[in-house]
Amino acid sequence: MWVRLAVFACWLVLGGQGQNRASFHRSGDRNGRCQYTFTVDSLVESSCPSSIGGPEAGNLSARLTLLEAVVSRVLGAEGLTEVVGEASDVQETRRLIQDKEQLDRQVQELRRRVEELTMETEKLREKPCPLVQADPTDGFGVMKGSGPVTNGEFQELKAELSELPVPAKVRENVQNNTDCGELVSVGEPETHQKADGITGRYGMWFQDPAATGRYYGPNTVWRINAVGKDVKELYAYENLEQLARGFPMKVVVLPEPVESTGATVYRGFLYYQRRRSPTLLRFDLASEKIVVRKDLPQAGFHGKYPYSWGGYTDIDLAVDEQGLWAIYSTDKARGAIVLSQLDPESLEVIRSWETNVRKNKVANAFMICGRLYTVASYSTKTTTVNYTFDTASGKSKMLDVPFHNHYRYNSMIDYNYAKKKLYAWDNFHMVTYDVKLEGF
Repeated sequence: MWVRLAVFACWLVLGGQGQNRASFHRSGDRNGRCQYTFTVDSLVESSCPSSIGGPEAGNLSARLTLLEAVVSRVLGAEGLTEVVGEASDVQETRRLIQDKEQLDRQVQELRRRVEELTMETEKLREKPCPLVQADPTDGFGVMKGSGPVTNGEFQELKAELSELPVPAKVRENVQNNTDCGELVSVGEPETHQKADGITGRYGMWFQDPAATGRYYGPNTVWRINAVGKDVKELYAYENLEQLARGFPMKVVVLPEPVESTGATVYRGFLYYQRRRSPTLLRFDLASEKIVVRKDLPQAGFHGKYPYSWGGYTDIDLAVDEQGLWAIYSTDKARGAIVLSQLDPESLEVIRSWETNVRKNKVANAFMICGRLYTVASYSTKTTTVNYTFDTASGKSKMLDVPFHNHYRYNSMIDYNYAKKKLYAWDNFHMVTYDVKLEGF
């Protein structure tokens, strides 16, 4: 349609005399734009002179200028609109591509963060909220009115004691215990290593205080990262220096998965709780086999009676000068700490004490010289060892021994009586504390 209008305009301008000698051409240039070309033969000149001039040239120039104006009015608006539209489309496309690239980078970053958080939430996702009964307690989780008070200073707790014949090895430990005393101070934490990856947020590490030396000595360091659905890897390091360098000499794959951070090493064996059960396992580090399997009677497990920080810390195994211990609770005790001494060979319960200090009111616990000690907070930077229970007398008292959670998330505390140190796992970090004891 536009071509016909252009031809008609050309005819009007050039007139009837030139209509048989004029030609019209339409073609695209190198940039793809459409160009229109008109050729008109001269009526008076057979050839072009070297310079254009005269009235005929002026008349022809005027006619061509008029023709260009007509064509521009006919086609110019549409062509201009198309060019502007194309430029706008290019700019919009570039902007959308830049937005897409930025969103892709954000998605990748979010995926990475989700992957890191997924493993951490695995153990916490199904954690039940502890049911705390309405019994009035003081700030240390001790039930008020549970025993006589002497001068308002200490509150003695009632203890229920059940006895079995004491094995010879346990009697020997008690008789040879000449360095025992009451805890009076805890030193500043010394950091030895930091775990890599989210699986090392919580964990356990220890050295055997009574290593037999058959395959591993007292300097061997054992480590377990406790975050994950199926924790089975036990890392062995030749000594503390190799731990600090991050070079394990061996990785042992346990036959049964570990529950939480309550394991310990004693006399060449790893003692730990099987995942999602009250079953205790005695694992021979030399033969790498489970040699004893025993349920802890009536013990709560998998989030029923944990420490205040959670993490399925229902059963906590500990070692001191007097042997192997289990710190836990039962339905009968209604969430209060039950302390049992175990036969390290058979895992039979030798003695049990039921106290009235609630397990979910303390952050962690450890044993020194037959005494239970509890820590008030796992996340407060400066907290206290706030409570002790003496299995020899069945009595308890409150303490105020400063204790430092340097990295503000302490998920494991164990005592090594050979090194006279506390071993702890504080928010990815493996630390030790020197302790000072005074004679009874």
